[in-house]
Amino acid sequence: MERNDTQIVTAKLTFASVGLVWYAFLWSIGLIGCLAARKRYRLRPRSPLASASASSVPGVSILRPLKGLDVNLYENLESTFQQEYSNYEIFLCVADESDQALPIVRDLIAKYPAVNAHVIIGEEVVGINPKVNNLIRAYRQASHDILWVIDSNISVDHGTLARSVDALDPPPRAAPSGRKRIALVHHVPYAFVTEPTLGARIEEAFLNTNHAKMYLAINTAAIDSCVVGKSNLYRKSDLERVDGTLKHSTSAGSDGREKGLAAFGRFLAEDNMIAGALWHELDLRHELSCDVARNAIGNMSLADYIWRRVRWIRVRKHMVLTATLVEPLTESVLLGVLTSIALKYLIAFPPWMFLLLHFTGWLLIDLDVHTSLAGQPLPSGSAFRDFIVAWSLRELLALPIWCVAIWGSKVTWRGKDYFVMRNGELSRRGSGLEGWLPWNWLKGVNVHHKYEPLPVEETNTR
Repeated sequence: MERNDTQIVTAKLTFASVGLVWYAFLWSIGLIGCLAARKRYRLRPRSPLASASASSVPGVSILRPLKGLDVNLYENLESTFQQEYSNYEIFLCVADESDQALPIVRDLIAKYPAVNAHVIIGEEVVGINPKVNNLIRAYRQASHDILWVIDSNISVDHGTLARSVDALDPPPRAAPSGRKRIALVHHVPYAFVTEPTLGARIEEAFLNTNHAKMYLAINTAAIDSCVVGKSNLYRKSDLERVDGTLKHSTSAGSDGREKGLAAFGRFLAEDNMIAGALWHELDLRHELSCDVARNAIGNMSLADYIWRRVRWIRVRKHMVLTATLVEPLTESVLLGVLTSIALKYLIAFPPWMFLLLHFTGWLLIDLDVHTSLAGQPLPSGSAFRDFIVAWSLRELLALPIWCVAIWGSKVTWRGKDYFVMRNGELSRRGSGLEGWLPWNWLKGVNVHHKYEPLPVEETNTR
């Protein structure tokens, strides 16, 4: 009996000690993200490329996929027409002639006649991902090797392109010797609300605090690829050498697999897979510029927010399983509760006092990250109170959302249901149990592709 008691005490001490080490590790990650945000975003110098002649700077093809009247669409698109850069072209892509974005596109082309802008009407179905299908024609017509793919709900500062090209292709004296070449430059999302609904407020709080903090910390450590696709620059010549298998590759087409953008039409998170392919298949690296991708958030209900988070947890589960499984232990609520229990057991520290200190410190770090991204402090008064309420709800909802998401593989995207397979690919097949049962997921059920090609007469170019 005494031996059992000793074993129980030893186990409790071990778990409590491991918990404290994990807590310290998470706090170090948070501090890395906070310091990285301060260093990178509180000063945004003007690039020399902003005033250079067209013949002296690399050409860039900007690809913008459009579908309908996204929030703040006119301002978002106009920000790419106003770039301080002398050598770029814009491709504005819609799937069909009746798309509501077209009048805005044509207004902007008329307003900025000096900008080399093209409208591409009609998708080419190369996979199940509608964004890739929308972009593939522009991708093939792009005149320049450097591509900037930027979502329709994103606006950027006028100097973003010049600073991003600086980061992608730095001058020889600015690139440390022996450092691997940069294959992709990306921008951390910074959310702003245009319609103050509850879901939009929570999404804003999430993107500008916890998401940005962890995103910056992981990219500062640079131990693996971690990229979202709101705004990314990469080279077409590099993309033509990868296929999304994440296995080392050195040449295009040598193994018979399709390569280039079309190869990523089978994934929902094509942006993350492209970044991972450049990292793992070509052994190249990524870089963040000192710009943010300003993400306009419109009328988002609480349910919209919840199911959006469920969708991406389910996608991540099939791409980075270990990280997804430990995710609840990185969130403030569960982490704080478990650590308070550990401290009470080890040194009899009052849990209420620890939790007060824990949540205060966690909030202050998140506010500091938000301030760095915004370039200014949060507004005071009711706006600040609204943010604190949204932040608190985000923290409280994190664990319940994860619990709902972890057991499913079905996601709804743009009004259609998909099933995420073990390798991160998508399928439209499945009528009930297929594709989402835990044992099917663990076995890696291979569901055949079922793409939905458009009639030929709907595809055309203007």
